[in-house]
Amino acid sequence: MASTEGRASWSGKLAFVLAAAASAVGLGSMWRFPYLAAKYGGGTFLFMYLVFVFTIGISLLLLETALGRKTGQSAIGAFKQFGKKYAFIGILASTVPFIITPYYCVIGGWVMKYLAEFLTGNGLETASDSYFGSFTAVSLPGILGTPVTWFVIYVLINATVVLFGVEKGIEKVSRVMMPVLVILSIIIAGYSLTIPGAIDGLKYYLLPRMEDFSIYTVLAAMGQLFYSMSLAMGIMITYGSYMQKDNMLEHSVTQIEVFDTGFAIIAGMMIIPAMVAFSGGDTSLVRESAGAGLMFGVLPKVFESMLFGNVIGTVFFLLVLLAALTSSISLMETIVSIIVDKAKIGRKPAAILVTIGVLLLGMLSCLGYGPLAAIAPLGMAFLDFFDFISNSIMMPIVAFLTCILVGHIIGPKMVIDEVETSGTFRRKKLFVVMVRWIAPVMLLMILATEILKFFGVITV
Repeated sequence: MASTEGRASWSGKLAFVLAAAASAVGLGSMWRFPYLAAKYGGGTFLFMYLVFVFTIGISLLLLETALGRKTGQSAIGAFKQFGKKYAFIGILASTVPFIITPYYCVIGGWVMKYLAEFLTGNGLETASDSYFGSFTAVSLPGILGTPVTWFVIYVLINATVVLFGVEKGIEKVSRVMMPVLVILSIIIAGYSLTIPGAIDGLKYYLLPRMEDFSIYTVLAAMGQLFYSMSLAMGIMITYGSYMQKDNMLEHSVTQIEVFDTGFAIIAGMMIIPAMVAFSGGDTSLVRESAGAGLMFGVLPKVFESMLFGNVIGTVFFLLVLLAALTSSISLMETIVSIIVDKAKIGRKPAAILVTIGVLLLGMLSCLGYGPLAAIAPLGMAFLDFFDFISNSIMMPIVAFLTCILVGHIIGPKMVIDEVETSGTFRRKKLFVVMVRWIAPVMLLMILATEILKFFGVITV
């Protein structure tokens, strides 16, 4: 394993780019991006998202990666190096993957279950209105009918990869998974566009319309950055800490951004045209179908209506599983890295501890729609509660505090100097403006919107 001052590192620039892109490509791109694109005007949302990706998105991605590479530490240690009083930002950032990983693995288990059904020729049975509800409520018969089984299998797959370490585990898996993801997504998107009526859905998805523009479109596009790009959860700081000093930071981050954005756009092409065709040209179905309802409720019905639907469903859920694994592996690796850094223990015992913790905490989300449904923190099922706390509240706060620290306290020069150790920084002026002024304002707006939505003050 390559190392820098005793710390594991990527074998080269390509390894870093593939692993970081793999982290960014996940369920956020597969089910949240198409839903938001459809809900907020298709091409209008897509245009705003692209604007934010190559301004605010790349600035925040550069910031986190540079923090990790400069300090050679995971989130807590990285922030602490600028003063003990700033360690709390690292603690908040590190808490996010501790919350997300267990319930993310539950969803990964759901994907494995659906893939297994399609692989065995029973995929079209999942199109039943009651199937998903019965599965998550732990009402289906047999050991393979319970979400607990698939959750445990999914966690153990992640743990195995993380146990092998940075170069022999995460890097090797990313080198295999990412090309496969690209090939499968292009195949499905291409097939989706051959369905009669799909071209109307493609036009809706790609062409901006001013009548669909609103402040909510802007905020939704900005908020999607965090889901799509692994921001504000310590992942990019951790991955940056494994990055070698001679790798060109700006160039590498740009490649990650292009890859992730390209995959998100293709994900929309896979889903939106097919759903518009399925509904006879009506966009309301995809507008109203979000998250799990889209992935496990509506799409199996779309596959049922297709020629070779079981085959397409198999390829699709294999694609989703690979995308989910690439993200959950990075989440688990981030937690393991934090424990290794803080507890000064080896990777193997840290990985075992994390695996046990994920299994225990994940059971709340796994059983939250069934035996534990009566327990509803803030009126939500456990999975929805953990998702709200981490994604809607903590991540905007972490990103805001990071921008304030770098933009106004220690100064952007620290990041600029780190970027320029390995090459020129062409977007230096853009970075300063985004981190100091634009990003903090947008982050506060996102946080305020989520809180107002929760209390029912506004309906988006």
